[in-house]
Order: sequence, then C-alpha cells, then structure tokens
Amino acid sequence: MCTKDREHLFGKIENGMMQLTEAGEIASECWKEIPEHFPNTKLDEFIVMPDHLHGIILIDGQRELMKGFVLGGAIQESPRLDRDDPVWRRRMLLPKIIGRFKQNSAKQINILRNSPGLPVWQRGYHDRIIRDADSFSRIRQYIPANPSRWTPP
Repeated sequence: MCTKDREHLFGKIENGMMQLTEAGEIASECWKEIPEHFPNTKLDEFIVMPDHLHGIILIDGQRELMKGFVLGGAIQESPRLDRDDPVWRRRMLLPKIIGRFKQNSAKQINILRNSPGLPVWQRGYHDRIIRDADSFSRIRQYIPANPSRWTPP
C-alpha cells in the first residue's frame, strides 16, 4: 500500500534501517491490530517504509498450506476474479481488512496532523496469493530487507 502521492509520511531510511515518524508508528500499530478485528487472521513479516507498507497476512480456514494457514498475502492476496462486481468485493476478506486498516490509520494520522479528511493512502493496493512454501520464503526474506534496497524516487 502506498501513501497518497507517494509522500514520505512514515519516516526515512538511515544506514539501511527504517526510522519511523509518529505517523509511521501509527501505521505500524494499526497493522499489528488487524488480528484483533479479524480473528481468523495472523500477521507475518511486515515493514513500514517511508511511502508504503509491505506485509503478509495469514488467513485461517481457507486451505492448508503451511502450519494450518492460508498464505494469503498481505498486501499480497485475493484471487483474480471479477473485481468490478461489488457483491464479490464485499464478500472478500482482504478488501475488508485493508479498508479497515487504511481508514483507522488515516483517521489517527489526520488527528496527529490536524488535517481531518486529508487522504493518507493512495487508492487500491497490490495483492498476491502466496501459493507455495518457496514463494512464502522469498517474500518473507524480501520484506525485512526492503530498507537496505531503498532508493528514494
């Protein structure tokens, strides 16, 4: 998920390490709260970057792949069905999770910035189903290493 206009709202990279601003801390805390609101989920690797967030959400009960969880990707999930069908979208769990996360984090960040209603996130997000253990392992390694590869636009 990217910030609106790719604004470096969440912090900066120093010596290959992410240094979070207060807004970045809010995004991180809101992400960690996802399982409290969606009990059939667990979080795996995630990282808040200056202008985006990467993460893996494990969704229980859909199919067994690793340790009893679907490896549905956090910002990486959702089958490629008819995404224009509003009924289908309402039934999908990932859009509900991401929508709640974006709404809650934006509200708290806007309170911090004294900017009610100002967009924090860009529309949409990139998602991918993680289909096997090799992909899961690669993505799990990619996420925490992201700051060391950071080259600002």
